[in-house]
Amino acid sequence: MSLAIFDLDNTLIGDDSDYLWGQFLVDQGIVDKHQYEQANTKFYDDYKQGRLDIAEFLAFSLKPLAHHPAGQLHEWRETFIATIIKPLLLEPAMQLIAKHRQRGDTLMVITATNRFVTEPIVKLYGIENLLATTPEFADGRYTGRYVGTPCFQEGKVKQLQAWLRQSAESLAGSWFYSDSHNDLPLLKRVDNPVAVNPDDILRDYANNAGWPTISLRDGVCPHHHFHK
Repeated sequence: MSLAIFDLDNTLIGDDSDYLWGQFLVDQGIVDKHQYEQANTKFYDDYKQGRLDIAEFLAFSLKPLAHHPAGQLHEWRETFIATIIKPLLLEPAMQLIAKHRQRGDTLMVITATNRFVTEPIVKLYGIENLLATTPEFADGRYTGRYVGTPCFQEGKVKQLQAWLRQSAESLAGSWFYSDSHNDLPLLKRVDNPVAVNPDDILRDYANNAGWPTISLRDGVCPHHHFHK
């Protein structure tokens, strides 16, 4: 019975929910197409290159939340989840989660993408514990700011350590599944790091470190790396 931690974007789902939410806002005409699309793509490229300025990105990505009432935002989010996210859920990911659940492991998603976008996605997988970047909510509205530590790179480690202090869990026997070299700080902390459809930098690192690399995209149940 251990902690089984999953990254979300390009790990449990077959794309990046943060980027897709931005594109959804563009496609719905909620934000200015030319300006927003360009910035959204630039930030996503920065993320993939490992040079994302997380504070700058959050100022950009959380701003639309401040411009609309929460009820309207939740309606848009429902449409986003139903039309964009549900087709990206991965059957092998569900099988992997089910295996950990059967073992009695504590399941957690830890993601840089903000909680407004990710909470309903994580619920689709039946995972109760979510650590994510938290948008500030005050007087019934989102402010466009965030609270606490952004759940990104070393921030994932900090958020997890704070959660561990408040829970009965430990990192003994822990797992972390991720696709991104941005998650190396946390991958290095767990007992069982697993690279999932990794980017090139993570693939090279995992190969050198002797970490298992799996795919959750190909319909094959990813069971070969489990220790009996």
